[in-house]
Parts: sequence; structure tokens; C-alpha cells
Amino acid sequence: MGKVLTAVAREQCIGCLSCMFACSRTWHKALTETKSAMRVRSYTGNDGAFSLRICRACENPDCVAACKTGALTQNKSGVLKLDSEKCTFCKECVEACLINALQWDSEKQLPLPCSHCGICARYCPNEVLTLLERKEVAHVDEDSGD
Repeated sequence: MGKVLTAVAREQCIGCLSCMFACSRTWHKALTETKSAMRVRSYTGNDGAFSLRICRACENPDCVAACKTGALTQNKSGVLKLDSEKCTFCKECVEACLINALQWDSEKQLPLPCSHCGICARYCPNEVLTLLERKEVAHVDEDSGD
């Protein structure tokens, strides 16, 4: 089936952005959080509460359906793949993601699909993130109220 990145302890997130920096550094050799395939943001007016925007490797994802050129595809494990040669930079895939999990590289004008590699989870100091089998993810989402 394949493993999918999952937030298993959202309440333990301290907003350090270590996960985002690890992703950017590993995949894009950049020391910035802007090239990360995920986002951590603080809730406005709520100190210490953070929103995590992580690709859930949806079945039949809206982002893939929105890509008219076939640049964004999904493998059988649920991982998104980008063929940058086919991308027309329209950003429709990002706009189609209902949970705002597909990120955009404003410098290269390309989507930043998550590879579900787990590098972000390895660098999270509070074990907020982990890789789970796809069938286990639905159970975690039900438990967390998302």
C-alpha cells in the first residue's frame, strides 16, 4: 500500500518549523521554509496553537483532477508526482486542494508535492508527525476530529 505522512499529535506542535526546514533542505537544498511541501502556521489570536497542512494522499485527489496537462499524477501508494516539463504554471492544482495541503514554489512557479518520505517527521522534536500505512491514516483522522 505505502506509507503516508500523518500528524498523530497535533497538540504537541510548538511551531518550530524544523519539519519544514528539513523538507526544504532535503528536497531543494534550500535553507528556507518556503520550499517545503507542508506548512505549519499559528492560529491567529491563539498562542501556542498550530495548523499543519500536510498532503493526505487522497484517493482520486482534486489536485490531480485539476491538472489539465497531466503534469501532476498520483502513484498507487498515493504519492503525488510532478512532471515539471508538462506544467503550465496555472496553479489550478493548488487551488483545487480543499485542505490547502499542496504548496506552491513561488520562485519556480511549480507545485511542491509531498513525497511522504518522512524527513519532516525525523526532525520533529515532539513526534507530531509519523509515517503510517494508508489504511491506518483514516483511523487517526477520525480520532483527531479532523
